[in-house]
Order: sequence, then structure tokens, then C-alpha cells
Amino acid sequence: MYDYYLTIVLAPLAAAIIAGLAGKKIGRAGAHWVTILGVGTSCVLSLLVLRNMFWGGAEPENISVYTWAVTDGLRMEVGFLVDRLTALMMCVVTFVSFMVHIYTIGYMHEDPGYQRFFSYISLFTFSMLMLVMSNNFLQLFFGWEAVGLVSYLLIGFWFKRETAIFANLKAFLVNRVGDFGFILGIAGVVMFTGSLDYAEVFASADRVAGQSIEVFAGTPWNAMTVICILLFIGAMGKSAQAPLHVWLPDSMEGPTPISALIHAATMVTAGIFMVARMSPLFELSATALAVVITIGAITAFFMGLLGIVQNDIKRVVAYSTLSQLGYMTVALGASAYSAAIFHLMTHAFFKALLFLAAGSVIIAMHHEQDIRKMGGLRKYMPITYWTALIGSLALIGFPGSSGFFSKDLLIEAVKESHWHGDGAIYWIAYLSVLLGVFVTALYSFRMFFLVFHGEERMDAHTKSHLHESPWVVTVPLIMLAIPSAIIGWFTVEPVLFGGYFGDAIVVRQGPDVLAKIAQEFWHGSLALVLHIHKSPAFWLAAGGTVTAWFLYLKRPDIPETIKNKLSAVYTLLENKYYFDDLWIKGFAGGGRAIGSFLWQKGDQLIIDDMLVNGTARTVGRLAGAIRQIQTGYLYTYAFAMIIGLTAFLGWLIWLR
Repeated sequence: MYDYYLTIVLAPLAAAIIAGLAGKKIGRAGAHWVTILGVGTSCVLSLLVLRNMFWGGAEPENISVYTWAVTDGLRMEVGFLVDRLTALMMCVVTFVSFMVHIYTIGYMHEDPGYQRFFSYISLFTFSMLMLVMSNNFLQLFFGWEAVGLVSYLLIGFWFKRETAIFANLKAFLVNRVGDFGFILGIAGVVMFTGSLDYAEVFASADRVAGQSIEVFAGTPWNAMTVICILLFIGAMGKSAQAPLHVWLPDSMEGPTPISALIHAATMVTAGIFMVARMSPLFELSATALAVVITIGAITAFFMGLLGIVQNDIKRVVAYSTLSQLGYMTVALGASAYSAAIFHLMTHAFFKALLFLAAGSVIIAMHHEQDIRKMGGLRKYMPITYWTALIGSLALIGFPGSSGFFSKDLLIEAVKESHWHGDGAIYWIAYLSVLLGVFVTALYSFRMFFLVFHGEERMDAHTKSHLHESPWVVTVPLIMLAIPSAIIGWFTVEPVLFGGYFGDAIVVRQGPDVLAKIAQEFWHGSLALVLHIHKSPAFWLAAGGTVTAWFLYLKRPDIPETIKNKLSAVYTLLENKYYFDDLWIKGFAGGGRAIGSFLWQKGDQLIIDDMLVNGTARTVGRLAGAIRQIQTGYLYTYAFAMIIGLTAFLGWLIWLR
């Protein structure tokens, strides 16, 4: 299997190098074929690894590829930890990436940066695989930063647009905040364990949990709590959790395939994966878990509300992504790590599907993205319509869809979680994810109805050219719609209740909520669907869908009336709770103000004026004064020599 692992990682890297450096020689077709072949190879081999893990009984492997450096006993290695958690993530990453590569042929076929784009997305796949397959914190950090770098390049892919440059700079700066916490967390791990290797760190976890650290003098904090919270700050940046969420909606400035690959299915789930991988550490800090579940609950509900007022088709899906990532984070905080990863998997399929369906609509609408200028597209784009419907139903948790199994059981896990005296946190989290179901259905079907149903609001020219997207666009939609519809049926039991993850995930903080659910009412997938009428989440989802139908198809005049009567609330939502102002005027503006002060008072005044120019002026003045004694007359110099010699002789006589 060692050769398999190397091929899975290196095939996309090799393809990215070829497409990037030899793009002009191999042409557009050569670029997409070499990258599709590279990612397709990784996808097939990842599926084989998963099959061997799940059906073949293969044991987890912890492999060291090579040692990069050793310093003071600290080994820095490149290696792979391939267990069932890794195998699942490998399949999600490579399959979605494979579909996006095919889709890109149709979406980017007229773009002058065609070869460069394929090189970037293949390089991103390599970076993500390095992250999920790592067996140590050094390689994890490499993959973490690599996906951030490629994301920066892809968000600003259309670099001639000022909005794209602003968006990728914003993503870069916000993620630096998260990554600063992340690297401090890794430093804490090294400080207390003396190792970067997962296995060694996890083996030392109990010892670290008994130690303390003084972040502020005289105030000892539990070392494990500090480490876990710092690591989670990194996850907040990558997985766009409030208040580090502001970069993700603006990242929609990048091409739509990137929205599907990076900002729905892979990079934004890196934080969720990391916390699940670090479950042996997080389980030793109830405080850290409380922080995780609180941040997740805030993000799940309040970011979902923002989707209701968005009119850009991609931004609606982007805020949906923020909300669903909040759901996963809540599950992590409730120690239901398996439920979080299961929702991560199903969400990757149906959210990538929704982004690609949105891209198909954008192509047909000649790059118009305002849903208020669409309508009635169902009859023009039947494949896009039905696949978007499947994705929307999965998103709201329609009975039998993949999202139904993952979201409903996630909510049930939060309901069953027990906090040692922290009842307020439990109720806030549970009510947030429960009410979020109604909000999700409302904004999802608001978008769906405005785009595909109702009156046709596009201009005559656009309407005359409406047609279904080409096969390179619709085939990936169909391929993603299939798992979005059915994958939950045969994966929910082994993943959530069958101990699929084995030792990859550790639960120690209180009772295992998923085990409790399995004992109390789990009787199989079909039984869960048949008893859906007992679930409050089902009725809330139905209520949100009916509300969207009534407001945006039956009585489209009511939303405007509500907007006028609740103008203060609408303004708050339209301005995204003013988080952007906080970051732009506070964080970025404050940084610029400090930089301007240091430049004016430090660089210009002290360094330029006083040191550099001041030294030059002093030397000039001194030279001007000394120059006055340079008369050019011989008797002047002779007189000066006599005075000097007299002074020297007098000094010698005086010393004696």
C-alpha cells in the first residue's frame, strides 16, 4: 500500500507541475487531460484504500516516508497515517476534485488562464491530500498553509478585477489570524510533549492534561485547554467560524468551480477534520469543547439568517456553507465526532452539487448572478433543475436524502449530549441547530423558487439564448446528485453506529451520545424515515419550505412589506452584523493606522530624518567647519605642525 499512498499524493502534484510549467506546449486539451488523469488516478486508488479498510479488514498504517530534519531530539518527518478517517477524507477530496476538474472544461473553456487554472486546482488537491494523510503536526501545518496559499491564488484568479484582489487579500489576512493561533497550538504541543508525531503526542495526552501554563503571570491555565483552544482558533479560520468567517462569502469572486472545490467540500472542512483527528486531546478539556460548541452554535444560526437577504446566487450557497460548518462544529463540541465527519461527507457532495448547479445557471444567464433577474429556468435547463432540486432537498434534510441522515442524527446527538453542569450551553446549541433547520429551508427554497419557478425576469436577449449546459457540466452534476440522494442509506449505520472509525476517533468526555442513540431508538435507515413525523427537525424544514413557497411564489408582495416593517433587522442582516466593518475598519484599518504611524514617526522621523539624513547633515556641517582651516598657504600648515609638535612634546614632559 505504500506505493498507493505515494501515487495518491504525487499524481496531482506531477499533473500540476506539467500543466503549470508546460501549459503552452501541451495546450488547453493537454492541460485538462493531464490533470484529470492525475486526480482521477488518486480518486480510484483512494476508493481502493477505502475498500480495503472497510471490507478488506486492512489495519491502519503509520508510515514515515523520510526524515526532513532532527534538531535537539525533535524529529521533523514526512509521513502518512492512513486509517478509516483518513480513507474517508481521501475519497471525499479526490472524488469532488475529479468532478470539478471535468466541470471546469465547460465552465472555463473561454478563459485565457485555462492551463493556469487547471494547474492550481490540481496543486490544491495535492495540498489537501498532504493535510489529511499527515501523521505529524509539521506535515499538517504544511498542508494547512499550502491549501491557504492555493486558495489565495484561486480566489484572485481573475486578478484584473479589484473585487477579486480585495477578496483574496481579505481571505489571506483573516486566515493569518487563525493560523497564528494554530501555530501557537502546535508550539504548545511540542513544548509539553517534545514531539510532532501524532502517536507520540496522543500517548502523552494524559500527562499534558495534568500540567498548567501561565499565559499571564500569576494565572495558571490548564495546558491541554490552552493547546486545544489555540488549535481550534486555526480551525475557526479555515472552517470560517464566527468571527473569522468574513472571508468566505467574498471568496465567491473566484470562478465557480473553486467555490465547489475549496469553499464547500474540502478546504473549509479542514478545520472540522483537524478537530476530529485531535479528539484524544480535545476530550481531555471540557472547557475547550464548550468553546467549540458555543462558536459552532453561533455560526450555525446567525450565518444562516444572512442567507435569507442575499440575492447573489453563489453568496446564498456560501452562507449556507457557513451555517452547515457550524452544525459540524456543534457536533464536535458535543463529542459526536463521527456525526460531524458524516455530515462533512454528505455535505461535500450536495454542497458541491449546489455550487456547480449555480455555475450552470450563471453560464446560461451569461454570468448574471442576481436571482431577482432569473425565474422560470426549469423548462430551459431540466438537468440543472432536477440536480439542483436533489441538492436543495439534501441540504434541508428531506427524508431519505443524504442530508436527512447526517443532519437529523447530528441534531439528535446534540440533544442527547450531557454537559457537566453546563445546561445553558447545551440548550443554546440544541435550539440553534434546531431553529437553523427552518432558516436553511427558507433561504434554500427561496433561491430555488426564484431561480427555477415563477415569472421569467431576465432580459429578452438572455431569454433568447437560454439552454441547458454542455455535457461536461451536466455529467458532474449527475454524478454528484447520485451520492447526494442515496449515500446516506448504506453509510449511516456503519459510520455512526458500527464503529467504523475505530481508534481514529476517541470519546472520553461524558457518555458516547451516538452509542446512546443506537441503544435507545436506532432500528435502521428505513425505520428512521418511517418515523420522521416524530422529529421536530422534519416539521421545521417543511415549515421553512412552505413559507418560502408562499412568500416568493404565491404572495411575492409580502417580503417587501416585511422588509419595510422590519427595516432595522433587514439593515442589520444586509450589513452582515457589521462584522466586515469590524474587520476592515478595526483589524485592517487598525493595522494600516499602526503601519502609517510607524512609517511616519519611525521610518521617516527616526530612521530617515535623524539617523540617515541626520548623520549626513552632521558630517556636512562638521566638514564645513573643518574646511575653513584649509587655507592652501604653506606657512599656515607649518605653523599648525609647530603647534602640534609643541603640544605633543609638552604632553610627554608632563607625563615624566
